[in-house]
Amino acid sequence: MTMIFENDQPVSKEARGSVAVLGNFDGVHRGHVYLLQQLRAQCPNLPLSVITFEPHPRQLFFKEDAPFRLTNAKERNAALTEQGVDFIFQINFTPEFSSLSAHDFVHQILHEHLGVAHIACGECFAFGKGRSGNIDYLSSETQSLGIGLTVVKPLQDENGNISSTRIRHLLKEGQPVQAAELLGRVWSIQAIVQHGDKRGRTIGFPTANLSLGEHVEPKCGVYAVKIALPDGQIRIGVANVGYRPTFTQESECRLEVHLFDFDQDIYGQELKVWLHAFIRAEKRFSGLEELKEQIVKDALDAKEFFNTLK
Repeated sequence: MTMIFENDQPVSKEARGSVAVLGNFDGVHRGHVYLLQQLRAQCPNLPLSVITFEPHPRQLFFKEDAPFRLTNAKERNAALTEQGVDFIFQINFTPEFSSLSAHDFVHQILHEHLGVAHIACGECFAFGKGRSGNIDYLSSETQSLGIGLTVVKPLQDENGNISSTRIRHLLKEGQPVQAAELLGRVWSIQAIVQHGDKRGRTIGFPTANLSLGEHVEPKCGVYAVKIALPDGQIRIGVANVGYRPTFTQESECRLEVHLFDFDQDIYGQELKVWLHAFIRAEKRFSGLEELKEQIVKDALDAKEFFNTLK
């Protein structure tokens, strides 16, 4: 079971002396997994840990940006747990922490507080106030403290480095299948079911309404989805990502999920929704009847997609 240490929480004796990978790990994609594997292979007899930051530094420095995350903290930590990480050191990325010098990050955080024996990072890792700490500086400082260092080149495919940025772009372009190839799994969102206007029930397609929150906004449109219920059941369904232009234009993008052959009250419960395939772009309809006809077609398309996987 992975242990998570947050902020200034004292690090247990068993967690000290670990080998640690530094990074934001948004998405925990194939490139991140490769980095973990490289360190595990190099130091197989020491516990494996991740040093990450919450919120994502970009959320502090670029507050005006649209939500961009592939995974929130809970989802990221769950994905790291699945990769066999023993300890997660989740550092609170505040304005005060961002002003910490590169020297103090290495000496106070890595050495004194976390007590790491060896660290690994990507070639472009930068740290400290103003990103003043680079790989050369990290190498010099860790060597003086007796901390090992491994710098790993990024994992690539025929189109370049596998990165969170590429995956975000694919999702925004309505290409969840290609995004899944880089992630190593189908992209998903976990969120609480909220009350909506219940209009879907009037046309025979009740939906569970979910807020995207800090997640990146995929291309607006209809998707074939799988849904995990709180009791562990996995269902299939069809979902719409968007602003519902047929009715009053919404100010917030929402994920509306219709579960096939399901009619239970799940308000206030947390669902996990996997976006498997893009069916069509969002469009405006003349009214409820035209919308209903299209949803029937969308549902058939989603069912057909999952039938082809059998």
